[in-house]
Amino acid sequence: MADTNATSRSTKSDQSGQIGQVVELVKDYARQETLGPLKGAGRWVAFGAAGALLIGIACGYLVLGVLRMLQTEFAPTFGGRWMSLLPYLFALLFSVFVAGLAASRIGKKSLQKETS
Repeated sequence: MADTNATSRSTKSDQSGQIGQVVELVKDYARQETLGPLKGAGRWVAFGAAGALLIGIACGYLVLGVLRMLQTEFAPTFGGRWMSLLPYLFALLFSVFVAGLAASRIGKKSLQKETS
């Protein structure tokens, strides 16, 4: 009778040990399948955010350059009270054009054709 109590205790401890191993295995697998890709995604997001910031700054300078060019090169053309607003309108239209061009390229395939 003492042997059956000892074997039932050892069976219970073996089962709890196996359950603990399964839990550890699942935790390790979850870490492997989530943390690894998240680290790669974090780098991808960081480079994307930096690129978007730099492109945004460059587009802002481009629109400002167009505005200043219109104001200095065509100053006599845009004389008067309401005509002085036309360079700003042109710069706004130019920025909408650039934003539309950028939006049209989102999700498009590469311009280069891949040859196999």
